[in-house]
Amino acid sequence: MKYIITESQHKRLFEEEQKVLHIHDVKVFGGWNNLKRYLELKGNPPYSIGGDLDLSFTSTRTLGNLQSVGGDLNLSNTDIQYLWKLKSVGGSLILKNTSVSSFGFFGDLKHVGGYLSLEDTPISQDYTAKEIREVINVVGYIYL
Repeated sequence: MKYIITESQHKRLFEEEQKVLHIHDVKVFGGWNNLKRYLELKGNPPYSIGGDLDLSFTSTRTLGNLQSVGGDLNLSNTDIQYLWKLKSVGGSLILKNTSVSSFGFFGDLKHVGGYLSLEDTPISQDYTAKEIREVINVVGYIYL
């Protein structure tokens, strides 16, 4: 069966698909685990976090449909597999002591407003800061 819709109806459908849930701070939900449960209940929509997100030393493997972080994103000493939908980090991105081994890990990431820490990662052995900057706009220093 086919449905015929007007251009304005199509535009409205497309806009609803693109809505991003903006979360001011993870603390509002009482922490990361509660936020994950909330997002699951909402059907795992695309979301952004306005402040910092510190998941260091947790068992985090994925960030789901996280689009952006306004502050720092600390994923050091985690089992993070890839950044998938993440497009920008307003502050620093800390991936120290993770399994980052290729640019595929970064997914859609295009901008880091602070420094990028890749110390003790496989990618730090294989690429230079210049090569990384060709793929990601890093405003601050890149620590390899």
